[in-house]
Amino acid sequence: MAIESVPCIDKIIRDFWASAPGNNLGLHTGEKAWAEPQVAVARGDDPLFLRHKEMIGTFLWTPAEAYALAFPHLPAPGGAQLRVISYVLPQTPQTRADQRAEKTMPAERWARSRFHGEEFNGALRLYLAEALTRAGYPSVAPERLPAFGCRISQRFGLASNWSERHAAFVAGHGTFGLSDALITRWGQAARLGSVVSRIELPVTKRVYGEDYHAWCLWYAKGTCGLCARRCPAGAITTRDGHNKQACFRYIRDTTAPYAATTYGTGATPCGLCQVGVPCETRVPEGLPQGPP
Repeated sequence: MAIESVPCIDKIIRDFWASAPGNNLGLHTGEKAWAEPQVAVARGDDPLFLRHKEMIGTFLWTPAEAYALAFPHLPAPGGAQLRVISYVLPQTPQTRADQRAEKTMPAERWARSRFHGEEFNGALRLYLAEALTRAGYPSVAPERLPAFGCRISQRFGLASNWSERHAAFVAGHGTFGLSDALITRWGQAARLGSVVSRIELPVTKRVYGEDYHAWCLWYAKGTCGLCARRCPAGAITTRDGHNKQACFRYIRDTTAPYAATTYGTGATPCGLCQVGVPCETRVPEGLPQGPP
């Protein structure tokens, strides 16, 4: 199997999405956890990866550092030979509709997507990395590395040593909103995944350049702020943005125990800020997004 272009990568991901039994919500309906995935590619040596390391903390891996953990015998210094393959898994219309109707607790489908759907996401990361490695392109899913975990950033508080959102931003998928969620062309109601691969692939054009908030109405125009009104914990404000600690406490103390008791899921769902907003399924009208 020779991987020569983004459509081939796209096919690997979409075939797994379509056929893997794990892509389900664990309901009797058998419905999929996610709508059709979308793919973008960044250079492993994009300067933004180093900038993010400087912003967030020295613990944040660059693509080259994550790759070196998996393939210390195949060095790729600087990351020029590497590509970061980032994908978006949008929430399904039914999951979004159920979640939109909720005010304080996650809907069952949403909680199940966070639990069963993220288990599938983890399997997809590994499948893509393994498929490319078998084909002769050493690849690693940073989020699946044994050393992956949470850290504390002096500037941003709770963080991890690989950020799917920042990788997606560099790859051109979307920009950050007031809630810190990534607003993609398919909206912010989604999960993200990525793989770092030693492969030559065309890079996706980042139409918003280096503007971290280009697709958020609040930051771009001073309007909207609906995600703040949707947050039951008051963890999002138009003055201070997203308070990670308040968000974490509400999830830990309220929504996660509720989901475990009510739905039997073992994840940490909330996500009420991701629906019922203009960026739920798209870049809001009036904001330039460039060609699809």
